[in-house]
Amino acid sequence: MSEYFLHPSSVVDEGAVIGKNTKIWHFSHIMSGAVIGESCNLGQNVFVASNVKVGNNVKIQNNVSLYEGVILEDDVFCGPSMVFTNVKTPRSAFPRNTSEAYLPTLIKQGASLGANSTVVCGGTIGKSAMVAAGAVVTKDVPDYALVAGVPAKIIGWVCDCGERLTFDSQMNSKCGCGRSYMLTDGKATQLL
Repeated sequence: MSEYFLHPSSVVDEGAVIGKNTKIWHFSHIMSGAVIGESCNLGQNVFVASNVKVGNNVKIQNNVSLYEGVILEDDVFCGPSMVFTNVKTPRSAFPRNTSEAYLPTLIKQGASLGANSTVVCGGTIGKSAMVAAGAVVTKDVPDYALVAGVPAKIIGWVCDCGERLTFDSQMNSKCGCGRSYMLTDGKATQLL
């Protein structure tokens, strides 16, 4: 008996690794060589390519494709129909479908990617960063940054819990959840 839930309409290829208590819903496909952690939830019509790594407690909403080169750390949220790319210069007449051509994309722990956002390959989305719905991310996003727009730009900062942070004149912020942050040189850090 499997330690994860697989809807009968979905396919997990031999050689894929799925953690316990993970749920894979309707019409999804997990390819051989993909690794998905424990307690994840993959919505309807999710595709996970070979060599993709997904941490624990990751939520992937409907209609998301994780192409080779994508790494999601623990507690990442991928909103409905958000998009990852893995090749910067795709051409049908000049295939670039080899592992060497795929640029890695790292989404760090606790980051959230809004509905219909696009993450162009080759960058890193920082810890607990938040990408607004519809944003197009073309470069690295720092930890705790809130980005929006096309191309995405930093419009604020967020707490681990997701609430927007307000910094005082000393560049300090305390979230209602009790976590404290400091803003230095355009980067937010959590104070312990």
